[in-house]
Parts: sequence; structure tokens; C-alpha cells
Amino acid sequence: MLGNVLAEVPGIVHVGELRFLWRNGVLGTGSNARCGCGENHRKCPFWSEVLEEVRPAGLSLERHAAEVVAWQEQYRTRHTWRVLRAPPRNGWPETLAATYRAIARVSGAEVIVDGSKYASDAALLSRMPGIEGRYVHLIRDPRAAAWSWARNKDYTGQRSLLDSTLHWTGFNLAAEAVGRAHREDSLHMLYEAVAGSPRAAVDAVLDLLGHGGPNPVGADGTVELGGNHTVTGNPNRFGRGRTAIEEDRRWRTAMPGPRRAATTLLSLPLLHRYGYPKGTTWTWD
Repeated sequence: MLGNVLAEVPGIVHVGELRFLWRNGVLGTGSNARCGCGENHRKCPFWSEVLEEVRPAGLSLERHAAEVVAWQEQYRTRHTWRVLRAPPRNGWPETLAATYRAIARVSGAEVIVDGSKYASDAALLSRMPGIEGRYVHLIRDPRAAAWSWARNKDYTGQRSLLDSTLHWTGFNLAAEAVGRAHREDSLHMLYEAVAGSPRAAVDAVLDLLGHGGPNPVGADGTVELGGNHTVTGNPNRFGRGRTAIEEDRRWRTAMPGPRRAATTLLSLPLLHRYGYPKGTTWTWD
């Protein structure tokens, strides 16, 4: 949702989870092959132009996509620390940089919001000539994340409580590592705080970007959403019109107590670091 809101600011384009463009959009081996505009990525006028611009001469889209997906295997979340020191030498960094440049040209935007959630990719930005990275580490209560992952959804797979909590921990530790490497260009935000004060959250991101706005969030916490060209992600990317920005609190009553307690225990060190209560009551004091 944060990316969708930022996309309503002139000069900013939100591309969703860009990393999955080749797996989902070209090879069709992922769980969501539709662009935010509703079209298949290869039929979408935006992504079809980007893909053609990035594709090396003499290679089919499918062949190139297969190469990209193979390269990405050396840039998983667990590789973030290594990437910060010395990135593996394959074609992924060059492809990612070329894709950003193509997106900027096709969209005409000055700022690209990439919500891929791979800290290993974020770790590459400072090594890309002509690209200035800014880093927003968005954190959500691990119990909410575990409940969300456990649900059966068409657009993504499921994870066990243990798997989702370990994933949550690893992702946040990797994101912290990138943030430490780029302290002046980083922002750490809680999902619950963003949902509770969306206008202030967007102001903070625009300030990080050095962007003049305007802020599209109204005083009532709503935003007018237009179209977008996002790669995979939550179905809210298909939303249009006046939209309320609200926290999804369903997990607080729907998540069984034993599962909630187990997730709390597994995530306790970071739970405390981020200021989340051990119980399930969240206040804004």
C-alpha cells in the first residue's frame, strides 16, 4: 500500500516486486502473472517495452528470463552480508540496473519504488552508476505476518509458523544490515505506525527522497488511487478510487492463542527491539 500511495506523487513510479518480473511475468512459474493494470506482463504495454529494452540481442525473452532467475539464486536474503562486501559476479546486477534505467525512460519518473523485499538487491544499489539508492525498512508485527502467511491465498504460497517467523527474522536482520551501511539514506518504519498516521509516514519518505510532493494522503487518511504497473504483490494493487489506509487487525482475534504465543517466543529479540508488546494489545501512547 505504501508504494501504491507514493505512486500518486508526480515523478514517482511504483513497480511492485520487480524481482519477480522474469519468474512470474515471463516464465509464468510464479504465483501471480498479472500486472497491476490487469494485463499479463508480456501484454502490458509498459512491461513489454521494458522487457524488450533489457533483453540482450539474440536471446528470446524466455531464455533471458531463465538466466535472470538463475543469477538471482546468488542474491537471496541470506546473501545480503556477502553482497554488501563483494557481490557475486554474474549478470544480475547489470540486468537490475538496466531495468531501472528502462523503467525510468518508459515511465518518465525520477523516482522508482521497488517493493521486492530482498535486502540483497537493496545492497546492490550503491554499486550502480547513475542510480541513487534510498532505503525504507518497513516492519510488521511478526504475529500478523505469521497469520497472513498461514492463510490460503491465490497470489502467494503458504508458510508454516516456524518458517514464516524465521523468514521474518532473517529479512529484518538483512534489512538492518543494509540500513547500517547507508544510515543517512535509510528510514525504518513500523507498518502499524504507517497505517495509523499515513500522511506523516508519506511525508517522512518524501523527505528521505528530497522530493517536494505533494502528499496525496488526505487529512482523513484516504488517498485517491489511479492505475499502476506493479509486478505481483498484494491484491490491493488492483484497487482504484478513494481508498482508506487502515491496519489489517484481523489477526488479533483470528490467530489462535497457542500460535500467537509460539510466534512471540520465536521472535522475542527483534520483537522487543522494534518496540512491539509481548501481548497482543497495541496502543498509540
